[in-house]
This record gives sequence, structure tokens and C-alpha cells, in this order.
Amino acid sequence: MPQIPPEEFESAWTRLSRRDLLAKTGLLFAGSFLSGGFLWLSEASSKTLGASDILQEMKRFQTMGSVLYVAAHPDDENTELIAYFARGLNYRTAYLSLTRGDGGQNVIGGEIGADLGAIRTQELLSARRLDGGHQFFTRALDFGFSKDFRKTLSIWDRQQVLADIVRVIRKFRPDVMITRFAPEPSGTHGHHTASAVLAVEAFKLAGDPTAFPEQLKELTPWQPKRILQNGGGGPDSPSIEIGGLDPVLGVSFSEIAGRSRGMHQSQFGTSGFIGGRGGGGTRREAFRLLGGEPAKKEVFDGIDLTWVRVGQGGEVIAALAARLVNEFTDSNPEASIPLLLEIRSKLNALQADPLVREKRNSLNRIIQHCLGLVVETTIPDAEVVPGEKLHLRHTAQLSSSYPVGWHGVHNPELSGAIGNSVPLRRGEPSIREETRTLDSDTPLSQPYWLRKEPTAGMFVVDYPAYIGLPENPPAFPLVYLFSVGDQTISIPTEPVQRTSPTEGRDLGIKATRRMEVIAPVSLQPETGVRLVAPGASKAISIAITAARAGVKGVLRLTVPAGWSVSPDKKAFELKAAGDKLIVEFTVHAPANPVVGAITASAVVNGRSYDVERKIIDYPHIPTLLLQPNATAKAVALDCNLSAKNVGYLAGSGDGVAAALTEMGCAVTQLSGADLVIDKLKGFDTIVTGVRAFNVRTDLSEKTSDALAAFAEQGGTLVIQYNRPDGLKAKLLPYSLRLSTLRITDDHSPMTLLTPDHPAFNKPNKITQADFDGWVQERGTYFASEWDSHFTPLLASEDAGEEPLKGSLLVAPYGRGTLVYTGLTFFRQLPAGVPGAFRLFANLVSLGR
Repeated sequence: MPQIPPEEFESAWTRLSRRDLLAKTGLLFAGSFLSGGFLWLSEASSKTLGASDILQEMKRFQTMGSVLYVAAHPDDENTELIAYFARGLNYRTAYLSLTRGDGGQNVIGGEIGADLGAIRTQELLSARRLDGGHQFFTRALDFGFSKDFRKTLSIWDRQQVLADIVRVIRKFRPDVMITRFAPEPSGTHGHHTASAVLAVEAFKLAGDPTAFPEQLKELTPWQPKRILQNGGGGPDSPSIEIGGLDPVLGVSFSEIAGRSRGMHQSQFGTSGFIGGRGGGGTRREAFRLLGGEPAKKEVFDGIDLTWVRVGQGGEVIAALAARLVNEFTDSNPEASIPLLLEIRSKLNALQADPLVREKRNSLNRIIQHCLGLVVETTIPDAEVVPGEKLHLRHTAQLSSSYPVGWHGVHNPELSGAIGNSVPLRRGEPSIREETRTLDSDTPLSQPYWLRKEPTAGMFVVDYPAYIGLPENPPAFPLVYLFSVGDQTISIPTEPVQRTSPTEGRDLGIKATRRMEVIAPVSLQPETGVRLVAPGASKAISIAITAARAGVKGVLRLTVPAGWSVSPDKKAFELKAAGDKLIVEFTVHAPANPVVGAITASAVVNGRSYDVERKIIDYPHIPTLLLQPNATAKAVALDCNLSAKNVGYLAGSGDGVAAALTEMGCAVTQLSGADLVIDKLKGFDTIVTGVRAFNVRTDLSEKTSDALAAFAEQGGTLVIQYNRPDGLKAKLLPYSLRLSTLRITDDHSPMTLLTPDHPAFNKPNKITQADFDGWVQERGTYFASEWDSHFTPLLASEDAGEEPLKGSLLVAPYGRGTLVYTGLTFFRQLPAGVPGAFRLFANLVSLGR
């Protein structure tokens, strides 16, 4: 996180510009990053483009059209249309995803919730790197599937999401808005319809100076020409033929779109949506007018796509930009520099509205690439502790012969005179090294939308200027200053750790890692949920891991009201970086059942740190560091259990095995190779994780037969939900038809169809109260048909629908028991929902 609020970035740069920077550079760091661009600054500044890329950037500079695509989730966007607009027509193109996909499931790993949202944010950014778009978000939280847009808008803060869309419109200033979905109710996801409803409302309000006036301190009203729905419409509705080949890559926009969608691996796996139709053929995209001025034929009918639209001075820039494109020479990009500098001087004279400011930044990048000017600031370690020294190695290298002088590198918070210009020599890296100290009160790195506890439907964001951004601004922003002709060019960047050799300038997403501000120690509770019988005591351990050598301090636990902890605090000392110490406390539960949170914190050098450390590392996205609060759920609960030895066959993204351990089970993780009857005889119960039969490749007819034989010989087999499509093996020996039926209302009353069944009575007595406090949903992928041997145990329904009875089915099989459940235990147990623990304990204990 930046050391100053983002709304103060511009003023910080203005203070710097008063030393004659702004007049010469025409670039503000905040304008560059906070505009919603999809590239890290380090990524954009540490590489140069080839001639065909430069020419395309020049054409983009020449073209003034802008389009904003709006939908609800990662993967909702029409990537082929985005690629066509951005790479084919050179329009400024952006996708606004109202949510970050936090409510979905993860088919490539164990992350769910906020962690999954961070992954899907980066997947969208990886997609935009391919199709050429910008990326924006609102503060809306993906709370799971919604059947009705009105229910969605009752959980989201409607006015906040509406304000966020208006903010993005005013920031990006699109000529045309396009929704993916219709604003009328239909059978689609409620988030989908809500995204269109709010987009139409925001379209009408963005140009109104009385709407959300607090935004007008930094933004100005903006009214797009029209808003369209992608799809639908009659024969007289606007439509376009999209297709052809990307002029730089030489592949079809369809193939680019396929590669872009292939980045959504947490949803579709490592092979999902990769590829495209191939070739350069076309297809028609139709649109339906939702608001604004009608279009007769084309999406951009009646919109001036040239520089003339900016008024006085625009016609001159339009003529110069046309010359720039026409006179560009592939073999000699630096020949364009004099004309680029002439355009830049004209551009700097224009009033700096957001579009002009972005075009200034674009022109600076074109100049940089025509010069073949590469900059990079590296640090030995991407992770820096507050108060530490930063050993910065600044490098500038020029591949052209055009005269360039390097003034130095500046941080927006630090004052000081601009250095004298030192000429760069072609092909010779120029290096400057310096040491700076990171302020001791620098905030720790954490995605800005995760820094505070969210509400049921919204993330809480402190600084309005962050709203819409895909990721955090740099922790330590930098700007390189160069003299080119009679002008000064600024190149913004940030420190990175280079994680691969510089030879060959490998600039993939894993080649560098952004600077992150970390705690000197990370704290990890041994479990995410601690179950304690009411009135009883239980030990809880906290692992302290040192990020640096010689760390010492005091560790404390904060417990909920009614609980107590002993001892009050414990001192610790860790001698070497990486050293780990397990510290044990005892928590005492109140006499009544209750749920709260236990938080660990360590005071080091007078500052309190209360964060965990999570590294998320997948090949298709940058390495992610998350530092959430070090908390565990404290649940005072009577939860009895008869099963002791449980085998667990993991699926995708669930923490049920850890919950079973907390209940008191001895849990053994199984693989497909373990599913032979001789290896299963020692278990009371086998549990399969969510979607195990969808995602595992080590299941077969033989493994299914072994699970059936285990139940037949007296074991209990609990199958958690699977999707109906793509099953790798048979679930159960009795027939069962899965569906997409679900109960989305987590408050929906649950009817016990057979109250005397052991599942509701042994060893815990289950009542309606055990369904209180459930999160996100009741369940999903219920059975729709089942063999007569099964007994349905529960019925429930969403408002206005018929009751569903396929959420929990139990059948005797030989001497054992079969269970299928679509109840979302994988969400409830990590959330510490008491009744979910008690019911699941009964299910695994059946027959014991």
C-alpha cells in the first residue's frame, strides 16, 4: 500500500512538478497508475516493443474512441469483442467486473473466498494483457449464486455499487457502454441481471453533476453517448462484423480471445477455453439499445473518433498523429522522435482532462519505445520490513543513438533537487545505486479491498480513489527523469526483485516480483476453528515465524467477550530468518454455546503485528502474498462424535478434513491408489471432498467398486457434492441423478423429513437451531432423482419455488451406510457454523 492516500498522490506530484517537472513531463504518476491500466508499472517500463507494436501504439494514440464493457464476474466478458475493439480498432477498451469472483469454487487448488477473489483478479489481469483491455472492479462482493436480481441488490449496497460504476465511467470516460446481460429479469444468475440494471442507472447518472457530488473533487461528470446490450435486438439494431487477424500477432481475434479466456483456470481448469475458432473469419455481434442516442448501424455511430473532438488544438494534433503513423519506419523507430516531441509540446498545451492525461502517458510510452529506452529498479528481496533500508539499483539502457540524458530517479514523497543530466550511451547500461529507508509506519501490503472486514455484500475501502482499481498501487513508487531534445520525459516504475536471469530480458509474469511490505514476524493459528465444550478449556497453539534475524517481542491472544486466555502474554525471540516457534495458550470457553474470534498479535520494536502469511503461486498469474489477520474461530459447542478413524479423499478447495480433525477424528488423506478394499478396512468412515469425482484423475470403476465394498462391509461412505457434468467415476452403487438445483437463501427453513433418523439423533440431537448462522447458501448440486434405497432427510426451498429434497440422502448398503449431500459443509465448517459441525459429526458417525 502507498504511504500516502491515493487522493494525495497528485498533490505530491504537483509539489514535485513545481520544480519545473510537470511543465516539461506532462505526466502524473497517479494519473498513470490510478487510471486502471492493466500492466504493472515495472512491467511496462522494463521492456521495449518491436516495430509493429510501436506502430499499433501510434494508431491507438491517433484513435479517440472508448468503450466500457460491464458484467458481474470474472469470465462474463466477451473476450473476442474486447480483443476486436482494443487490438483491431485500437479503441480504449475496458472491462468492469462488478465482483472479483470470491463466491465461486476453485478447481485448481484449495483457495476459496477472499483468497479465490485475489486469484481471479489476477486471472482477469492476465486475460487483459492478452486481449488489450483495461480492468476495473466495484466493491461488490460475490456472495454466491443468486436466483433473483432483487435479492442481489438487497445484499449488495445498491447505492455503493451504483456509485462505483459512476466513478469508473467518470474516470475512464467511455463513449459507449456495453452490458453483457439484459436488465430484465430472466433465468440467469441474479448478479448478471443486477449488473445490467445498475449499469443502465449509472449511465443515466454519470453526467449529472448532482449525482454523487463527492466524486467531483477529483473527477468531472461524463455522459456516454449510448448504452447497449451485447446480444438481442432486431434487424434494425446496430451490429458489427468482428474478425480478421491482429496486425501485431498475426492471429485471429478469436484465438486471442481463447487464450484470454484460458487464463480463468480457477474456474475451468488448466485447459479451459484455450484456443479459438482460428483463421481470420468474421462473425456478427448484435446489440440492443438500452439508453442514450440510437445507433443506426455501428456501435460508434455519431461519435467523433478523432482528436478534433477535444476542441482547440485538437485538429493540429490529429494532423500530426496521422503524419506519425504514415511516416513511421519499421527499421528506424527513432526517426519518429522529433515528430513525437512536437506532438508532445502541442499535447501539453491542451487542458488536461482525464482522456488527454491518459494520451499524454501513452505518448510518453511511445517515445520511450522509439528510443529503445529500458529502465528497471531492482532490490535484493521483494519483501521489505518497515524501517528497513532499501538497496535500490537503478538501471537505464538505450538501444538507439538519439541523444538522451538521465537526470535521476525520484520518489513522490521525497524532496531534493533534480540531478544534472548524464548522457546515456547506446547499448551500455547506466547504473545508479542508492539506499533509502522505508518509513517504520509504512502499512503492510495487503489487497486494498481486504484490509477491513467486509459486510455481507460489500468490501470496505478507506480511500475513494482506490475504488475501481484492479490491484494496489506500488508500495514505493518511483519516477525516472530523462532529457529528450528540449523536453523532460518521466517514466514511472517501482522496485522489483528479479527472479529470473536478465539475459534475454525474460519478462514473463514470473520474471520479476513487486516489492511487498511485510511484518517482521508472521503468526499462524494451528487451526482455523477451535471447538471447545461450553465451560471447558482447550489449548491453542500459534506458530511465530521470523522474516528477519534477531526478532524478539511479546505475543498476545485477544479472545471474545465471555472467554478468557492464559497466560496473558508470552515473550519470544527468534535468532534467524525462517526460525519458527510454537507458542501455546489455553482458552477457556463460557458456559453457553457461542461463536467468536481469537486474534493473535505480536509487538515487535513497539509496533503491533497481527497478520498471517499466505503465498499463492500458480504458473499463469504473478505470485501473490496475502497478509490477512491471524484469527481463528472460537466455537463453544457440544459436538459429540462416534467415528474415530476417517479417510478423506480431497476434492477442490475445501477445509472439511481440518474440521474433522478439530472434531476429534484421526484423519488420513487418501489418493486414488489407496482406494482398494484392503487399505480401507481400518477406517470407520470415508469422506470424499467437494467435486472430487469431477477434478480427480485417479478415480476409476475399480476405485468406485472399492468404496462400495467398504460400505458393504460395514463402513460409512459420505459423498459431498459433485457437478453433474464430467464425472470421472461412479459416485455410489445405487443410482443417483445429480442436477444444478440449489438453495441459495442461507436462511431458508429446513424441514426434517424423518426426525427420528439417526442422522438427526446420534450422537447429537439436531433441531432447527442447528441451521442458524449458515453462510452463503444451504447447498448446491442436489440430487434430482434417486434409487428407492435412499431416504431423503431434508427439504427446503428458495422463495417462490417448490421444496427440494435432494440435499441429503442416506441409504443402507450391506452392513454399512451410503450418504450423498449437497449441503455446503465445505463453507460452513471453516466458518465455524455450530450446527454444521454437529450434523456432519452425525453423518460420519452413522452406523457407529
